[in-house]
Amino acid sequence: MTPLEHQEAAETLWQAEQTGVQCPLLSVSYPGMTMDDAYAVQAALIERRQRAGHKVIGWKIGLTSKAMQYALNIDIPDSGMLMDDMEFADGGTVPAGRFIQPRIEAEIAFVMKAPLGGGSITRDDVIAATDYVAPSIEILDTRVQRSDPATGKSRVIVDTISDNAANAGIVLGEARHPVDAHDLRWVGAIVSRNGEVEETGLGAGVLNDPVESVVWLARRMEQYGQKIEAGQVILSGSFIRPVECPSGARIDADFGAFGQVRINFA
Repeated sequence: MTPLEHQEAAETLWQAEQTGVQCPLLSVSYPGMTMDDAYAVQAALIERRQRAGHKVIGWKIGLTSKAMQYALNIDIPDSGMLMDDMEFADGGTVPAGRFIQPRIEAEIAFVMKAPLGGGSITRDDVIAATDYVAPSIEILDTRVQRSDPATGKSRVIVDTISDNAANAGIVLGEARHPVDAHDLRWVGAIVSRNGEVEETGLGAGVLNDPVESVVWLARRMEQYGQKIEAGQVILSGSFIRPVECPSGARIDADFGAFGQVRINFA
């Protein structure tokens, strides 16, 4: 893809978000699209959002579980950016029509107190740079069609990465913990929709340890001249399958001693 095509694809995604109408698969519109192309489109999309007055507040890491990697036939995670208009209050309500096809995932969030970057970042570096960890919910949305109506071709990894890794919102729970206060591999959640349990999981589902997920992000960012900044929030990856959130859904993610997070959909 050319730089102009990166901009065109980003504008297509932006218009899909603004209108609430999904756009065609970018992998069909731009055959041969690579992961580097996809991250270039994502960067152009973030620049478009910044021109609209929004600020970057952090990062999300996706596709950290084996189940999701197998589903997309890849063997590495992906990442996207969090922006200030994506924040929702714990226990708050997402307005009707805000998203196209919202889903949620339960994750452990890292809030950083120091910058972090470089290809040689280690687990100890992540722990030293972390201010605290907290229970969280990520809201996902899909601005790209899940499949091409004409060919039946399904969405692939370059579609997801371009679409800011399907990121749409973040809900942080009120609980705050030192990063070493819990064995994050054993931090789990029971996720309910309208009072019925939909999913359960453990932090170990995220690359065997959510800290390693942040290590992966910091090292990947080196390839694109980026780094994690102090104060940013990092969603380390989901350890449950996405839960659909139609109108009227009430979501409760119970992390036990680690805390709780709730969000409602009007």
